[in-house]
Amino acid sequence: MPVIVNGVELSDADLKRELPLHAAAGNPMRQAITALVLRRVLLDEAERQGLVAGEEEAAISALLASQASAPEADEAACRRFYEMHPQRFMVGELVEADHILFQVTPDVNLDLLRAHAELILKELLADPSRFAEVAREQSNCPSAAVGGSLGQLGRGDTLPEFERPVFALPAGCLAPQLVQTRQGLHIVRVLRHIEGRLLPYEKVARQIAAALSSMSRDTAWRQYVRLLVGRARIEGIDLSDGEPERVFSGGVS
Repeated sequence: MPVIVNGVELSDADLKRELPLHAAAGNPMRQAITALVLRRVLLDEAERQGLVAGEEEAAISALLASQASAPEADEAACRRFYEMHPQRFMVGELVEADHILFQVTPDVNLDLLRAHAELILKELLADPSRFAEVAREQSNCPSAAVGGSLGQLGRGDTLPEFERPVFALPAGCLAPQLVQTRQGLHIVRVLRHIEGRLLPYEKVARQIAAALSSMSRDTAWRQYVRLLVGRARIEGIDLSDGEPERVFSGGVS
């Protein structure tokens, strides 16, 4: 069934370009369609308001800047954030980690891939000593050649969705669940964890202010998108409550 937004049908070509960007999602096809719906809704509203630009991205940016602005973070909010999230401002923290990557590609059956990865994980939890051997056989990462070793990793060296669970894992442990990233599914273990030191607030105040302002802006954008979706004529897909905002937070390409 075709998906039609305000009288415009989403094309197969657009979907083909969008789909790889959501390969790591639980339902890549649905998320790609939702992203295209949101893009169409935003472009239609930009045109309605006379925000004509040479590039579609510029038109969307102009629309959001004019209709969904958000206040800048103040000093009190920045200090609260610093005190509540000290781990974000550590330097010198390192982990020595290994992984096995089951890569997600546009033509892969994600359910079958996940079932296979979970079976391998179960086997390794029972016998972690086989990790390097299994990595060489199964991993789709070049690190397979060295038994899955990623060496020492610092904050910011890897994808955020990989970094969070890896740095939270105690030394000597194999993660009991798969780690999902935009690259695919990972089995991860941490061999060593080297503690860092906390940067003083004054060193990171500007960074925190920028991050909080960005979060405030994203919240305003998601609320505005929800409003536009409610007004739009959308056929062929029933968007669940909160779904557009979740997709939008990941970026509308």
